[in-house]
Amino acid sequence: MNEFIQDLPLFFQSIWQTLVIVLVSLVVSGALGLAIGIALWATRPGHLLENRVAFTVINVLVNIVRPVPFIIFAVAIAPLTVAVMGSYIGVQGAVFAISIGASFAVARIVEQNLVAVDPGVIEAARAMGAGPLRIIFTVLIPEGLGPLILGYTFVYVGLVDMSAQAGAIGGGGLGDFAITYGLGRYNYTIIYITVAVIIVIVQLGQFFGNWLARKALRR
Repeated sequence: MNEFIQDLPLFFQSIWQTLVIVLVSLVVSGALGLAIGIALWATRPGHLLENRVAFTVINVLVNIVRPVPFIIFAVAIAPLTVAVMGSYIGVQGAVFAISIGASFAVARIVEQNLVAVDPGVIEAARAMGAGPLRIIFTVLIPEGLGPLILGYTFVYVGLVDMSAQAGAIGGGGLGDFAITYGLGRYNYTIIYITVAVIIVIVQLGQFFGNWLARKALRR
């Protein structure tokens, strides 16, 4: 326990790093995933911008990247991470790898939630002369907002998990702290405390996401 007390400044720094990694990655992957997910929805057969070739290419790309374990994915794109961020380790490297990897998972979640939107609402907007972009941003997304928020809440939990995994390859944050100062010293007290903090971070995000989703569904 004395070792942990001595490492408290590093522990709090690790918490901050984890929050930065998760929140920045959520914004970046959320935006990229939303764009890819909308493209998947719009180019599906029978949808606004039906294009079988585009849909097939995007769909295959998502199916290829999404199942790859994050650590393997992060190592595989390390040269790209270095080229863009200057290094594949540290907070910036972790944010880049997580953002790219998570965006494909977000895309699938977005697509699945948008597909569930009542087609009649879309057809009514088209009948009134609304263009594709107007339908997407004023009809489609607002109609699917509640489920989308729940989907992004699920993604948030996954990002916390990915940020911890990034610690195994020098990504910083709580995962790095647990491996270096917990496992490296065979100090399981540090590991258990780190796990408890991660659980708290997940629960707070889950609570906030569920609250936002309820607000959106009741509008």
